[in-house]
Amino acid sequence: MIYLQLFWTYLKIGLFCFGGGYAMISLIQDEVVDNHAWLTNAEFTDIVAISQMTPGPIGINSATYIGYTVTGSVIGSVIATVAVCLPSFIIILLIAKAYQKFNSNPYVAGAFLGLRPATVGLIASAALLLMNKENFIDYKSIILFVSAFVLTKFCKVHPILMIVLAGISGLFLY
Repeated sequence: MIYLQLFWTYLKIGLFCFGGGYAMISLIQDEVVDNHAWLTNAEFTDIVAISQMTPGPIGINSATYIGYTVTGSVIGSVIATVAVCLPSFIIILLIAKAYQKFNSNPYVAGAFLGLRPATVGLIASAALLLMNKENFIDYKSIILFVSAFVLTKFCKVHPILMIVLAGISGLFLY
């Protein structure tokens, strides 16, 4: 039964793929934390952080991790990943085909202009949802952010080295 719930949940999330993975975060959190209580806010925040560090789209990475965490099996991660990718793939193909045909239509151009602020709103919503009372930014997070910014911007430290340094720092600070 959990596999069917997981498939249906991620199928719904995949249908609203406008804006990419970051726009999906608030939808994913609403489903897996609030509606189904499969994860706590802290666990969800950790999964989002891991999904950002691993190669690939964040929506797919988080589906893979959450599917495995919820079911404890690789089958769960595959089901969640396929469910989130399938509608996204089909929708993007349909939009690309329609855009190719109707890109000069002023109504289509207006619809795409209307999607931009909606996408920004979804991404902002994801950022606000991740800043809850359990996971709110503390002085340690600010120190890590400033250090990472300085090392990346001014010292030109390689991004992979930054991920390793952040992991080590997080291990000692938290």
